[in-house]
Amino acid sequence: MEKVNIYSLDGKKKGLIEIPKVFIQKPRKDLIQKASEVFESRNKQRQGRDKRAGLRNTAVSWGTGHGLSRAPRIKGSGFSTARNVGRVPFAVGGRRTHPLKTDKVIKKKINRKTYILSLISAISASGNVDWVKKRGHIIDNIPEIPLVVDDKIQTVKKTSAAFKIFSDLGLIDEVNNVKNSKKIRAGKGKRRGRKYKKKKGVLFIIKEDFGIIKATRNIPGIEVVKCDKMSINNLAPGGSPGRLILWTQSAFDELNNFEVIF
Repeated sequence: MEKVNIYSLDGKKKGLIEIPKVFIQKPRKDLIQKASEVFESRNKQRQGRDKRAGLRNTAVSWGTGHGLSRAPRIKGSGFSTARNVGRVPFAVGGRRTHPLKTDKVIKKKINRKTYILSLISAISASGNVDWVKKRGHIIDNIPEIPLVVDDKIQTVKKTSAAFKIFSDLGLIDEVNNVKNSKKIRAGKGKRRGRKYKKKKGVLFIIKEDFGIIKATRNIPGIEVVKCDKMSINNLAPGGSPGRLILWTQSAFDELNNFEVIF
């Protein structure tokens, strides 16, 4: 089995660890994209229209014998919309022909084993230099991919200390790239609580949290996730595989649990 280095908090080589079999699996982009669509469908807000919309009026058909169409007309006289056609879909202010309904099923499903294979494919792509570069990450100063760091990093509680560790591991270029990518969103989203948008940066996968989550939450682009909580949305945002991942040693060992599917 091939091995990769474990790096200490100052960026120096500390030891070796075997690469789990999940990195041998050939990435399947079709499974990753399918799983990503399913994940995103669960976050969509259900929409619908009022069932009485366009029907709150007095419109009724006059019948035949008036030299007019038999479309329902609003009762009354002396006001601008009197005798206007209402209720029907082709009328101004009428009901919708096929309105959106809240009972429409918008959540997609995926088989459990297929989803696990998509996770394996996303993890495998993250360990391939070509896939990581293709996704747009800056890895020129990163010593190795996959990148594994000592478990002591989980006990870091200061942002300044965490920032120094990421700098020593060669991740500072990626952090700056995410920081400079922040821009104002085009469109109505600006006034809906999502004014800014920026790139996805480093995914930091840990086994236990002893303060590292709070220490890194103010560093641009650093997303910290526990190994038992990682999803396709973390590993391949938007269905695009090859995310730059920093593993702790214990979290890297946990990847061997995926081998039950082989």
